Amino acid sequence: MKVSTALFVCAAALLGTVASGNAEGNLASKPERLQPLVLGADLSFSVKEYTLETGKYYRWQIQSQGGEEFLVQAPELFRNSWVNQVVINDIEVKPVGGGIYGVEFDDEGTADVWFVPIVPGDFEFYASGFEERGMLGKFIVR
Repeated sequence: MKVSTALFVCAAALLGTVASGNAEGNLASKPERLQPLVLGADLSFSVKEYTLETGKYYRWQIQSQGGEEFLVQAPELFRNSWVNQVVINDIEVKPVGGGIYGVEFDDEGTADVWFVPIVPGDFEFYASGFEERGMLGKFIVR
């Protein structure tokens, strides 16, 4: 009996802590637009570094100028963020249960990733296979 009572008290305390951590307001409204990342046909990135804050809503636009097939990835950032949606040609993709693997461009085009970073750290983003040619950058999340 004593063990079950102790477990009940611990569970109640934990639930109270979790409930008090809820955010007020809508975190997914009015995102801050990041400077667009342009994937150059010359195998370049227009932006090499972004500085973000945890708990803030962002919209990251990625634009490919074509020339190559590019798979843009930020696996650690996406694993440590709440990804609200990915928008391609006005079609919204809503992930469930985690982040996204990447955004692949077979041709010219634009995609927007809407997300809230929830863990601080330094996270790389890159065009898979083109990192050594300069298509590598970093998100600094504080």
